[in-house]
Amino acid sequence: MNRAIANLLENYDLKTQDDYEIAIKEIIHQLALLGLWRSRFYEHASFYGGTALRIFYGLKRFSEDLDFSLLKKNDDFDIIPHLKAVETEIESYGFKFSVEKRDKVFDSQIESAFIKGNTRINLLCINAQDNIVKGFDSDRKIKIKLEIDTDPPGGSEHEVKTLLYPIPFSIKVFTRPNLFAGKMHAVLCRQWKSRVKGRDFYDLVWYIGQKIPCRIEYLKERMIQTGHWKREDNLDKSILLHLLQEKLKAVDIEQIKKDVQPFLKDKQELDLWSRDFFLDIIESIEII
Repeated sequence: MNRAIANLLENYDLKTQDDYEIAIKEIIHQLALLGLWRSRFYEHASFYGGTALRIFYGLKRFSEDLDFSLLKKNDDFDIIPHLKAVETEIESYGFKFSVEKRDKVFDSQIESAFIKGNTRINLLCINAQDNIVKGFDSDRKIKIKLEIDTDPPGGSEHEVKTLLYPIPFSIKVFTRPNLFAGKMHAVLCRQWKSRVKGRDFYDLVWYIGQKIPCRIEYLKERMIQTGHWKREDNLDKSILLHLLQEKLKAVDIEQIKKDVQPFLKDKQELDLWSRDFFLDIIESIEII
């Protein structure tokens, strides 16, 4: 096993199948980010979403996907060379993954790809115990989605952050107020379909607890782009609170708790969750 990977594994308390699977996914996240750095991807795009929060800002929950936004609209952006760089990087550390672009089934500004590999084979790459390896079905796959927004709304702000492992490298990341605005957009505007994403509400609690302000102009730009707001209409804190209150009246609190539980080590973080809890804490939201 590569020494750098062994060093990364020392950050995990590896006991259960879930522990090992999460560890591999999070290590692959970092190797993918490194591969993108080598391909000069961050000259064109910035990292955002839950995984960016976990890696750079201390979010406690596990996050599955890698989300990026181009710095400016580019319908002709070619993701393929960057995906090849990701696959090459992951393979160089001894893992067995493919990285494949996902064909669009309808017209969309989002380019998607999947990093996929057999769970058992990749557990063997990190010298996992036999009982852990055999506990997974032989055809089980580790799958990580990578998405790039090729038509970002205006007004985003970014900063450069550094990772030291496996080697030192730098990544362009959305600032925390912009990340909060993006999460607020998800809370207010995400299409629920069959279920609400409890992870959105977990992150909302985290942002408020960290006293990170929401950049409301960027939130407005995102809402305008998705058809949830009109440019001529004002959006301020009082309106934002009203929108959140209406959303909280519609959400099933037990359902959102159930959704986020698998992503948390300490399930007691959810003990206080109730409609009144959320209605109380949103009063503390700060905006800039």
